[in-house]
Amino acid sequence: MTPEELRADIPVCESGTYLNTGASGPASQSVVDAVAEFVAYHETEAPVNEGAYPAAFDALDGARETFAGFLNADPEEVALTESTSDGIARVAAAIDWERGDTVVRTDLEHSAGVLPWWNLRDRGVDVEVLETENGRVDLDALAAAVDDARLLCLSSITWNYGTQLPIAEIVEIAHEHDCLVLVDAVQTFGQKPLDVREWGADFVVGACHKWLLGPWGAGVLYVDREVAERLRPAQVGYRSVEAPGDDDPAFKAGAMRFEVGTTSPAPYVGAEAAIEIVAELGFETIQSEIERLTDRLKAGLGDRLISPEAYESGLVTFAVDDPEATVERLAESDVYVRTLPDPEAVRASLHAFNTEAEVDELLAALD
Repeated sequence: MTPEELRADIPVCESGTYLNTGASGPASQSVVDAVAEFVAYHETEAPVNEGAYPAAFDALDGARETFAGFLNADPEEVALTESTSDGIARVAAAIDWERGDTVVRTDLEHSAGVLPWWNLRDRGVDVEVLETENGRVDLDALAAAVDDARLLCLSSITWNYGTQLPIAEIVEIAHEHDCLVLVDAVQTFGQKPLDVREWGADFVVGACHKWLLGPWGAGVLYVDREVAERLRPAQVGYRSVEAPGDDDPAFKAGAMRFEVGTTSPAPYVGAEAAIEIVAELGFETIQSEIERLTDRLKAGLGDRLISPEAYESGLVTFAVDDPEATVERLAESDVYVRTLPDPEAVRASLHAFNTEAEVDELLAALD
């Protein structure tokens, strides 16, 4: 598949200049069709064929295996969730916190990586916010922060600056201080290759509705196998345990204990289709196209640029006098970007399906 073929399969591209994949990626028609076809089969044919539940479970098992291959993990290390926020919240609720425990997070986190720790305050868990500068983490300051911490939460690619953090190095530092690491990788999924073995993190969370260009409702939680065995999820259902009918059932192995009950497999079927498209396109092509397009945008922005000048991701943040008014004005011209709260700015997201003409259209509209 080529970027041009991908673009031709994305209906949103016919309606405007969409530069907001970092918020929600536009699904291709192929993904939409895969979801619709599964729903139609599951609701109208499966009940009198193999059965609705077996059809659903087969689809979920297949999706888990696909995600495991995508992350270089074992299927038992992967739980299917609804979103990044959902995955982080499940981890936060499963750890046996004690009064005085500390969670460290950076000041770069999305609310998904903020609110679960805020919610632990009544249990006596302290939250330390690691201050950063221009989307960068000082590793010496990080080492000091995690010295007595129970868990570190940070993003692989920052949503507000588009900087790529050195996750493997950070994980090594945290583990030297016996601190668990949870990585919000939602801005990496589909934009860059992700190998959980190379990162070494205890938890990796993500979702499929951004750079993977998949449907809403399909999230992923990776949990290191040894770490998972020490955790007791707060929410438990028949998909969490081996034998739901037993008086004292055993949790399923690994991350699968984090899955709860009946859920629609359709988003995960769509996510599998999206992963297949990414594989056909290839990360080398995806990254080279994003780099080419972001270089063009950054050159045109000049001193308005806030994100790094060199390529790190498809997220490009820039300064304008009135971000909200600017985004509204651009939308009236069918150019779609978003505002950011911190820094107070505008962010464009460029994927491989975008074009040089769209970059130029944004620059012309800004000027």
